[in-house]
Amino acid sequence: MTVVACLGDSITEGAPYWDSRRRSGDPEGQWEHWAGLLHPELEFRNHGIWGERMDEIARRFDEAVAEADCLVVQGGINDIAQGAPIEAAAASLQALVEQARLLGLPVAVCDVLPWNNGWPRQEPSIRALNERIRSFGVPLLPFHDTLEDPDRPGRMRAEWCNEDGDHPSVAGYRRLGELAFVPF
Repeated sequence: MTVVACLGDSITEGAPYWDSRRRSGDPEGQWEHWAGLLHPELEFRNHGIWGERMDEIARRFDEAVAEADCLVVQGGINDIAQGAPIEAAAASLQALVEQARLLGLPVAVCDVLPWNNGWPRQEPSIRALNERIRSFGVPLLPFHDTLEDPDRPGRMRAEWCNEDGDHPSVAGYRRLGELAFVPF
């Protein structure tokens, strides 16, 4: 069994369906659940926590990678939402990628989802951060393009977006797990 550590914010956690602190909720509201059904040889360990910026996510790196065989790292939207510079978020994400590489762990990174509640104001920052993420030279899980509505660029398609306007719906998480995740 290959252990995949998934480190990130509420998108990794599976909000609003799953609460990592209580370890309860609907597991179908996590992309890792759906990816695990397609890849039973992988054990996904969810280290996502709602609302965290990249500096907070980075503090949990050692715990997340303990006994892991590879790492998926995701984050950055809370930095944008809280007005932090995207350069700092990108640098923090890239530092986590480099830490994993130094440990000899294969690593992949997720880009930032479209944000319905942040559109159009935050769309340029999301696109700029995603461009930086794509330049890291590691496998990319294309979360943004997987959920972006082709008829409404910069936003998730209605059936893939939770009614809160911030997170994927269960159908959106399923789409991420089945289409955006590729073992590396």
